[in-house]
Amino acid sequence: MKQGWFTICENARLARDTFRMVLEGDCSAVGGSGQFVQVSVPGLYLRRPFSVSDRDGDRLVLVYKCVGQGTAALVAMQPGEKLDLVTGLGQGFHVSAAGKRSLLVGGSVGTAPLLLLARELQAAGKAFDVALGFGDIGLAFYVNEFKALGAQVKVATQDGSLGREGLVTDAIRALDGTYDYYYCCGSKPMMRAVCAALPFDGECSMEERMGCGTGICYGCSIPTRSGMRRVCADGPVFRKEELLWEKI
Repeated sequence: MKQGWFTICENARLARDTFRMVLEGDCSAVGGSGQFVQVSVPGLYLRRPFSVSDRDGDRLVLVYKCVGQGTAALVAMQPGEKLDLVTGLGQGFHVSAAGKRSLLVGGSVGTAPLLLLARELQAAGKAFDVALGFGDIGLAFYVNEFKALGAQVKVATQDGSLGREGLVTDAIRALDGTYDYYYCCGSKPMMRAVCAALPFDGECSMEERMGCGTGICYGCSIPTRSGMRRVCADGPVFRKEELLWEKI
């Protein structure tokens, strides 16, 4: 991991209550998709964790939802301002685990880290399709970006305003393909349902409230088949067979 100052290049609305921030700085510690950064928000004590949504050289893309004091402060920041980041945190997605064709499953803002993963899979010559779930059309994002990478993309919204009416599992059923591995990120109920619905192997990017973000405080620990594991240091990505959904 590495701490450093990043300059805000862009900070704009991506969907309702959802924003895309582009930052420029030393990205040498960023290993790949599924990792996260800790952002020091001016005036607040604890850093805020955000998954890396995309990367291009020395530029990082963070997608965040405005839900509280910290993210509201980020929304107000302008290009040219600087933020203190700790980068290269956590264990990311395992691109090498992808088989003949993988399925990427994203729910709401959990869609964010899957874009960089999709680029990595494409670079590795791995085929993939995408299933996305949102509350309504106003919350949807990255649909066209996944399509631009050549993926088959199916969307479900709870009110039917975009794609199929229903949940992300309905979007999965709408796909025309055979898959042997999946990558998933979203709410816990969504990921639990996806793990139960898909009979093949995969992995999930878990989310817990974090204190230190580096594994020292153990505040984000979850029960797994190998004991209590820290989401920030041992995860956030865990393989399907590790997760004890009945206890999480």
